[in-house]
Amino acid sequence: MIQAPLVYAPPRLDRSLPPIRINLFSDTQTRPSPAMKDAMMRAEVGDEQNGDDPTIEALCDRMAALMGKEAAVFLPTGTMCNQIAILTHCRPGDEILAHESAHIIANEGGGPGALAGAVVWGLRGARGMFDSQAIGAALRERRRNSPPQTLLAVEQTSNAGGGSVWPLSLLNDVLGTAHAEGMKTHMDGARLMNAVVASGVPAAQMVDGCDSVWLDFTKGLGAPLGAVLCGSAAFIDEAWRWKQRLGGSLRQGGVCAAACLYALDHNVDRLAEDHANAKALAEGLAAIPRLAVETPETNLVFFDTRGTGQTATELAASVRREGLSVSVVGAYRVRACTHLDVTAADMAPAVEIIAAALRS
Repeated sequence: MIQAPLVYAPPRLDRSLPPIRINLFSDTQTRPSPAMKDAMMRAEVGDEQNGDDPTIEALCDRMAALMGKEAAVFLPTGTMCNQIAILTHCRPGDEILAHESAHIIANEGGGPGALAGAVVWGLRGARGMFDSQAIGAALRERRRNSPPQTLLAVEQTSNAGGGSVWPLSLLNDVLGTAHAEGMKTHMDGARLMNAVVASGVPAAQMVDGCDSVWLDFTKGLGAPLGAVLCGSAAFIDEAWRWKQRLGGSLRQGGVCAAACLYALDHNVDRLAEDHANAKALAEGLAAIPRLAVETPETNLVFFDTRGTGQTATELAASVRREGLSVSVVGAYRVRACTHLDVTAADMAPAVEIIAAALRS
């Protein structure tokens, strides 16, 4: 089944609506905790351009070690990590292979084409994943009038795939196939630690076959901004040049890097709570007549309203009037996302609000 790309419908600022009581719109909605803010205020800072910010340096060293890579660079967002990785790996006219629902295709403003001049070929596969056979079917004959296929990109977890976790055997197989065909490999690790916690596979083992990988700190890890891109020393050196071209160094960015370090210390293991809450939410939603609910693997719960007579947009608008925020990702597909700013006690009320909206 081909899955439509994510088309987020953000909650609008409407003062006629009640405040949001249960925010399941996205884990990007998380706010830094008082303890995280305190760590930010106490951070040692310096000029990142000169390597003088000890907090950024500590974060990059720690992330490189966590991912089993030689080096890392601190960036404001995950989208910047993806685009800088593409710019570093590819040249104008190159072709990238990725799942057809990949974030780099659907949610980055056409960045690969606009910035790198690269084309992305979308591969099909269930739950945001594909196999070596799909790669083989997409391989072009190497000739002078074919675009060079230089990069394979995977997403862990797969957002549009329902927050699904690539099994290690499948992941290693597709990464190995790409390398055998002369391609570099890149992982969009926006929710990588969700996959690590859910699977029990250490991050370094999970990304061993990736030439580049990044982790986002603004989702389940709760930081206000920041992502870290990792790879070989040569790759990161070139990535830094693209960082300069796209905006430059962050100067006293250690204030923000401190939030990421705090997240690594305090907010990784607790991702299991988000997964448990997502499971409870899905079980409650599954009891609602004519609502088709996908079984979650991590913190994303997708459900289809087609059988209820309501569109996803209609349902989202209805529950928003009751203080519940969810995201619309298709004509009938809704996403609810659990995170550290919602609790187990919020799941039953969320289910009842959705059930009541469908009954009405």
